[in-house]
Amino acid sequence: MVDVDAERVMMLREILSATGWLERTGELGRALRVSARTPGGLLLVGTPGDDPWHLAAHLDDESRLSRLPALSPTLVRWSPPKDAPPHLRVGLERLEAARRGETLFVVAEEAAPDPLLERVNDARRTGATILALETGDRELRGLAHEALTVPPDDALLTFDGAQHLVSAAAGEEPPRRRSGLGLRRRLARLLDTVSGPTVD
Repeated sequence: MVDVDAERVMMLREILSATGWLERTGELGRALRVSARTPGGLLLVGTPGDDPWHLAAHLDDESRLSRLPALSPTLVRWSPPKDAPPHLRVGLERLEAARRGETLFVVAEEAAPDPLLERVNDARRTGATILALETGDRELRGLAHEALTVPPDDALLTFDGAQHLVSAAAGEEPPRRRSGLGLRRRLARLLDTVSGPTVD
């Protein structure tokens, strides 16, 4: 399963290499990686008719492969059966308990209903980081600290494909910058802007 998905991600990256989609999905993936700090604190929720099982499985794989326990999500479900295993019967009340240091990732291919938007707003007010993957939902996007919109009529990237790319990016270690060099260049540019270039 993981190998098939890895191949799919590689193919998607080749196809999308010059479109800007890799950069955009990479940004959301990095935001996810950085904001997921505590095991159990990444809350993943969808809309009433669509629990994001597939993305939950991918993030769980990425968490294991990259040894980042905080990246393994808590799947929050709208109507979990009472006889489901404990990790599959987490209901919406978990969103009401969201707090600072936790991340709420909303994956909504359809418009987020009002009860979800209210809970997202409350979670944001208590200090949780809000991320969203959506298809044009302005209200949801307005509540999110970071959001990625995948238009439903996009000819190159499907909503499912975006989930693959975001989860893969979340599992990747960001490239290391050479310490000091980048900072010195930025400072030199800032000084040139403020006082003008140095003349010998």
